[in-house]
Amino acid sequence: MRPPGRYAHARHILVGSRSQAQAILDEILKAKKPLKVFKKMARDYSKCSTSEKKGDLGEFHEKQMVPEFSKQVWAQELEQCDCFIKTRFGFHLIWVHSRDD
Repeated sequence: MRPPGRYAHARHILVGSRSQAQAILDEILKAKKPLKVFKKMARDYSKCSTSEKKGDLGEFHEKQMVPEFSKQVWAQELEQCDCFIKTRFGFHLIWVHSRDD
């Protein structure tokens, strides 16, 4: 049994600069199939070990992530990426597949 609380399933792309995050976001926003582009960009550019899984973080509890990341996961629309955020790890683009609201 999993501990109580909110859970989400998401992907992310972690990069080191605002300009790189913006360039990746621009590619995602103009894509006809944004999730496909998101996965490719995650595999090719993310500094996180999840790049091998096209950015897939799997299911996680909201307390498992840094506060800025969790806040964005529960704030943004499902199945899209229209911004990036900064944490102490770098700049993240996030794609949320599902979440408990």
